[in-house]
Amino acid sequence: MRSMISLAACLSLWTAAYAGDADSTNPVPDNAKPDATVTLSGGSVAAGIGYTWGQGEVKTSSQSQKFSIKGISVVDVGASGFDAHGNVYNLKTLADFSGTYTAASAGAAIGNGATAVYLRNEHGVVIKLIAKTTGLKFNLSADGVRIALKS
Repeated sequence: MRSMISLAACLSLWTAAYAGDADSTNPVPDNAKPDATVTLSGGSVAAGIGYTWGQGEVKTSSQSQKFSIKGISVVDVGASGFDAHGNVYNLKTLADFSGTYTAASAGAAIGNGATAVYLRNEHGVVIKLIAKTTGLKFNLSADGVRIALKS
């Protein structure tokens, strides 16, 4: 069995960490058409300072590209795993998908242990991510995660 820390748990923590700065509304209209879809999974280990990792795939109507996820957080304790999927908005070029993502709005529990959250990078790309976690994680601070396209 793989031991993994949850990106979804990090997402929940980002929403707590960034809730004061986040817009009270969704960063994209409810009826917005996505430019791409995304699936991902991964994990992390934490005992004081945590390291999150993962991999995924972003798919547009014309192409598909694999990517990696990396992130460091502080005051972490715990372990869990995640699987997530979602829609990508404001994606003008696939290269804009790479970047550092932080919470763009407060997350919401959607049942069955799943959490939905909007993430935004420095290029304005927004991911509406629905993630399901296994395990437990506690975090007092997170700086987001870095997504990089694989060649």
